[in-house]
Amino acid sequence: MEKEKKSFSLRSYFNSTVIEAGLDEAGRGPLAGPVVASAVILTKNYKNKWLNDSKQLSEYERDELALEIKNKALAYSISEVCNQEIDRINILKASIKAMHLCIDKLALKPEHLLIDGNKFLPYPMIPHTCFIKGDGKFLSIAAASILAKTYRDELMRKLAETHPEYGWEHNFGYPTLMHRQAIKTYGTTPYHRLSFQLLKVVDDNLKD
Repeated sequence: MEKEKKSFSLRSYFNSTVIEAGLDEAGRGPLAGPVVASAVILTKNYKNKWLNDSKQLSEYERDELALEIKNKALAYSISEVCNQEIDRINILKASIKAMHLCIDKLALKPEHLLIDGNKFLPYPMIPHTCFIKGDGKFLSIAAASILAKTYRDELMRKLAETHPEYGWEHNFGYPTLMHRQAIKTYGTTPYHRLSFQLLKVVDDNLKD
């Protein structure tokens, strides 16, 4: 890892007296693929000065940290909600649903949830607190962001093997011009989110 040039100081917990789970998602913006969420419970004394919001790290650093998190976490889970469900209920509700599924799967029941973002539907019997840019504030949320991101990226690489035209191994389903041009040329796949504006940017760019 590029440890020498990175040093972050995220908080280990919000409330030291309860079991906290940090939650985050990856994949709200792509045109294809599922949205993926993760929940992570870390020990109160866990420290890692290189752990941060997944978007601030290189691919290699995320992969290394994902292994560390899985080895050191008291509990973690990863869940996905498919593109068809995103089309049916919308991306925000799908993201929250993925988080709820993660909580369901945790081997250790949390007593408080730390949520990245400002919107969440309460999970039964467990209080929560939302934090804007929480993945840059708390270790458990940052850990969840890394697990969700690395899981989703690997999933999109596998899908790219059967749908190579769209460049998902590089853009991971996000709305790059190349991805939208491929949709215009080859049409959609079973993994595209049909409720999203798949061709708008291409059409705008092709105008005289």
